Amino acid sequence: MDLASKLDTRIRIERKSATSDPLYGTETITWTTFATVWAEVQDVLPSRAERLADSIIIANRPARIRMRHLAGITADMRVIIGNRGLQIVSGPAEIGRREGIELIVEQHSSEGATP
Repeated sequence: MDLASKLDTRIRIERKSATSDPLYGTETITWTTFATVWAEVQDVLPSRAERLADSIIIANRPARIRMRHLAGITADMRVIIGNRGLQIVSGPAEIGRREGIELIVEQHSSEGATP
C-alpha cells in the first residue's frame, strides 16, 4: 500500500472539552486540537444526500479520510478541512498492520424550507 503518495490534504483533528461555567453551572463546550496531519480525503458517492424533517432541509456530505496510523482518535472527535467542520460517523478502522487508519465523516448543514 502506497498511502504516503496520496496524502495531499492538511486536516485538523479536534477533541471536545467540556467545562462547567462557574457562574451559571452550565456546561461549556470547547474544541482543542488533537493533531494536524496530512490525509487523503475522498467524497463518498453520492456526495450529497438531502432529507426533509419538519420543514428543514438537512443535507449530509459524507467523506472518507485515510491517513497514517495515529493512536487515540475516537468517534467523538471532529475533523476540520479548510473551513468545513465534519463529524466522525465511523471509525477509526485500521488499514494494514498499523500502517494507516480510515474514518468516515459527515458535514451536516440545514436550512429552513420556504413554505
